[in-house]
Amino acid sequence: MISNGDIVLRLLTAAALGSFIGFERERLLWSAGIRTHMLVCVGACLFMIVSAYGFQHATEMEHVTLDPSRIAAQVVSGVGFLGAGAILLRGNIVRGLTTAASIWAVAALGLAAGGGLYFAAGAATVIILVILAGMKPLEDAYRTRL
Repeated sequence: MISNGDIVLRLLTAAALGSFIGFERERLLWSAGIRTHMLVCVGACLFMIVSAYGFQHATEMEHVTLDPSRIAAQVVSGVGFLGAGAILLRGNIVRGLTTAASIWAVAALGLAAGGGLYFAAGAATVIILVILAGMKPLEDAYRTRL
């Protein structure tokens, strides 16, 4: 079993990483902002902690086998519903795909933090921020040329 301090560290790491992504979305006034991204990231982190450590006592029972990856897999599916809620269809224009993708990516950050993969979660956060903030000016420049 992991310590209470490690649990708090993992949850706070998830909250911080989710807030970075959420702030980037918030500054552009998108529907899912800081709080949404933080909640998804912390929730996914907690699911991972529960999945990996919450049933350790059951593994000591005879004829019991557990697969901790099952809960993580369900997080991926469940977050898809949140993402679908962020996607709007207005006439022939679809909006919110990037926000939905960022919610999905933040869930993955939470799973990584919950699994104690701090470097992977931190590196992915930087990459996601580069994609969201750094690619937007390039995308806009390309579109104005068309």
